[in-house]
Amino acid sequence: MLVLENLQKTYGQSAKPALAGMNLEVKHGELVSLLGPSGCGKTTALRIVGGLLEPSGGNVLVDGHASLGPSREKAMVFQLFNLFPWRTAEANVAFGLEAQGMRKRERLAIAKDYLNLVGLADKAQSYPSQLSGGQNQRLGLARALAIEPKLLLMDEPFGALDALTREHLQVMLQDVCADRNLTILFVTHSIDEAIFLSDRIVLMTTPGRVIADYVVDLPQPRTSYDWRATPRYSELRTSIWDQLQAEQTQPAGSA
Repeated sequence: MLVLENLQKTYGQSAKPALAGMNLEVKHGELVSLLGPSGCGKTTALRIVGGLLEPSGGNVLVDGHASLGPSREKAMVFQLFNLFPWRTAEANVAFGLEAQGMRKRERLAIAKDYLNLVGLADKAQSYPSQLSGGQNQRLGLARALAIEPKLLLMDEPFGALDALTREHLQVMLQDVCADRNLTILFVTHSIDEAIFLSDRIVLMTTPGRVIADYVVDLPQPRTSYDWRATPRYSELRTSIWDQLQAEQTQPAGSA
């Protein structure tokens, strides 16, 4: 579904690239998390895939076709909600469909379906200011899903939420993934969040390179058992933590 070929990004005259030849493949129906320290290029890679940044080199392929700009086949969910405060929840979800010229009755019917999917059917006529942070993030997800993209890009979507709301939305996202067979590239700083949600975890480090690719071979759905109590969870978490710590303690220029 998604292929990154030797993706490169340098800002201005900086000697250190934000991305240094990143290669990645994401299969149809996979949720792949990009995990690593701040400044390692996770969000830069995501924004290039979404068409919000131009790469300095390399290519992005979506479903076998070059895809370096914004398109209907890709949708993005941000950490900040980026909703239209003057639009109701229903109108926010329908915005992308309206921009495509879809008739009002049809787009509102689709918006209703996706509000129901994320548990906001009773908030259709509410405005973002009347909703909680968790509800606004669910609304942002519904808006992204409504255009039925081939690829969903999520940039720390739960990072600004409290712990309980964050866990609730992680469960909701896993349920939505199973229901709609989504392909997702997900940026996070949390090892536990990555393990709970992902099929694979891709570790990145500075300057903008992939250092490891872990298969998360824990049974799905992970809501049906205590996944943190399994030996495999402990193995994955310890291995990922140790590798990230080792990268952080390397002397500059030794990579």
